Amino acid sequence: MKRNIILTVALAFCGFLVNAQSVKTETIKVYGNCAQCRSHIQKAATAAGATLAKWNEDTKVLTVSYNQTKTNSKKIQAKIAEAGYDTQDATATDASYKKLDECCQYDRKKKG
Repeated sequence: MKRNIILTVALAFCGFLVNAQSVKTETIKVYGNCAQCRSHIQKAATAAGATLAKWNEDTKVLTVSYNQTKTNSKKIQAKIAEAGYDTQDATATDASYKKLDECCQYDRKKKG
């Protein structure tokens, strides 16, 4: 009985270590203006699989954590771009940008 408990605890610990190794945290530059932008950006990131998404309005930096076996930075940035926000590696379409409220229409980076 004691041996079964030890084995169960050991297996649970190993499972925790495997899961912890697949979680990645990184920062992504995302352009926006206001608290409403923050809400949209964080919602898009979590919809793309981020387990944590915090965007700083002043620095324009999104900190995300995600399980690498389920999503990645490219997918997260693509979802944010779909919502109308340019990121360091993905550009929103003009149509999705124009759907943003006026207060959310940030100065866009130049194309080309």
